[in-house]
Amino acid sequence: MTKQPAAGRSKSPKFRIEPLYWLMVAVPVAIVLEVAHAPAVWVFIVSCLAVIPLAGLMGRATESLAGTLGAGIGGLLNATFGNAAELIIAIMAMVKGPSMYPLVKASLTGSIIGNVLLVLGLSMLAGGFKHTRQTFNRTAAGMGSTLLALASIGLIIPTIYFFLLHGNARLLPEDATTINHLSEEIAVILAATYLLSLFFSLKTHRHLFGGEEKPAGSAKPEWSRKTSILVLISATAGVALMSEFLVGSVETAGESLGMNSVFVGVVVLAIIGNAAEHSTAVLMALKNKMELSVSIAVGSSIQIALFVAPVLVFTSMLLHPAHPMDLHFTALEVVAVVLSIGVLSMVCQDGECHWMEGVMLLAVYGVLALAFYHLPTDSSKERPRPTSQQAVQPAAG
Repeated sequence: MTKQPAAGRSKSPKFRIEPLYWLMVAVPVAIVLEVAHAPAVWVFIVSCLAVIPLAGLMGRATESLAGTLGAGIGGLLNATFGNAAELIIAIMAMVKGPSMYPLVKASLTGSIIGNVLLVLGLSMLAGGFKHTRQTFNRTAAGMGSTLLALASIGLIIPTIYFFLLHGNARLLPEDATTINHLSEEIAVILAATYLLSLFFSLKTHRHLFGGEEKPAGSAKPEWSRKTSILVLISATAGVALMSEFLVGSVETAGESLGMNSVFVGVVVLAIIGNAAEHSTAVLMALKNKMELSVSIAVGSSIQIALFVAPVLVFTSMLLHPAHPMDLHFTALEVVAVVLSIGVLSMVCQDGECHWMEGVMLLAVYGVLALAFYHLPTDSSKERPRPTSQQAVQPAAG
């Protein structure tokens, strides 16, 4: 006699294999290519592919771990590890030296632009084809847009300072030091604002961001706490290793493929680091959970601007005290961030969307991506730091 399962009995969580994780085969392949000193282009491509499933595992492990630690700590954990893959890639690049700063800064702006335009655009397009009209929390989206506007101010002020005062003159040592100090002070303000925003959304005004209430006992962690920690540690180590391969081959691969460093950071690395999160946002939109899609896209951009950027500035102060990273971006990066946040505010102001809005967001992203691709190589390089012997040349006449 076959024993029938009791009604309502839940199955124990299992490790499900999804199509995305077939890319895990790229991890050993990348290691073999690196050891065999294969062409940099192949090492770069395979390492990029390997980061995608590892970042997805980090996200799933973080969610499961958050589910076992309670709402408050869980929310903080999700917020902190939300962009761990991008942070690891950026830090590994910074270890290589200040010459990698343009690539690191481009990855920051690329993540903001990609989440706001590419992720949200794909989500609205996919969800809109299946559902005529989708709605989301207008209050949460509005606050996210406001936080991004604040972050954009913090990120562009050092750039404006540079171009207005020194765009047509040689940069003096004391001026470069001023830009660094300004960037560090702004980083402190951005980090403090991020911590206060977490306190606001997770503690004092949780009711504004809660979304739909879930039935008691319906949301069970996928993995146990021990399994989640092991997966998180293993995936983090894997991302660090793949980032080492990726960063070591990015310059040669970029030159071989005809891509400047800004385009690689803004488009390629930003998409790779956020690929797993992108797929989640689109799947939620297909399930008519646009509020989650908007939360993923906007929340990830906020984390990049208010958390990851300050952390990278502080990290550069430890790694390279004589030449820390500033927040001086290229003019095109600044314009792209401002335009992206402006478009986001217009799209999110009514709390509903359709597929045509997704098309418009993707069109804006395509235009910006083309502009970065055709950016002259010289403009993607960081201006050399002046020495104490350098002086301003007297103006002619």
